[in-house]
Amino acid sequence: MDTRLAISDVTKVFPGEAGEVEVLSGVTLAISAGESLSITGQSGSGKSTLLHLIGTLDTPTAGTVTFDDEDPFSLPEPALARFRNERIGFVFQDHHLLPQYSVTENVLIPALPFRTGGAHAEKRATELIDRVGLSHRASHRPGQLSGGERQRVAVARALINGPGVLLCDEPTGNLDPDTADAVADLLLELHSAERTILIVVTHSLELAARFGRHVRMESGKCVEA
Repeated sequence: MDTRLAISDVTKVFPGEAGEVEVLSGVTLAISAGESLSITGQSGSGKSTLLHLIGTLDTPTAGTVTFDDEDPFSLPEPALARFRNERIGFVFQDHHLLPQYSVTENVLIPALPFRTGGAHAEKRATELIDRVGLSHRASHRPGQLSGGERQRVAVARALINGPGVLLCDEPTGNLDPDTADAVADLLLELHSAERTILIVVTHSLELAARFGRHVRMESGKCVEA
């Protein structure tokens, strides 16, 4: 099912020693399946905070984040965890692979908590590993892979449950320019094939320009770039 994400008048306030700090101030965005969005801005401008709210890793102080008109923050914690697991994929600057497990085992990890994947999950893992060009590395462990290969595994892992939304926080930040371009190509290719909503936070204006929309965080608000 195609996903529509709506962020409406979202504010996020953090406590501080000198008083409350408003990091997000009335952010409003809407994005639908098949669309891609890049978010840029100075350090501390709220880029990652916004991504964490969309990913339900943190809660807004005010405003709403809805997926197909469903408010995930109204769910009890076990249901929210399942929602996050099944509806949202994450790729971070660091791959966060478990060193003791193989490529295939790492890709399958998000399919394990609710045990709904079974043989289908194993088949999809094999397909995704092939699509990211790592079939010949499926039994290798992360320590045997290059940085770019590890990030490709992280992309496959993020897609294992078929999420409608793929969130990437500086996904090419630790990579050399050529490898970064290859990972960006992969993200856009899989985004098109899977019809996800793709949202990428980045400091790279070159990477940001490759997405369908580009917004910039300024004073806690999103400004179309």
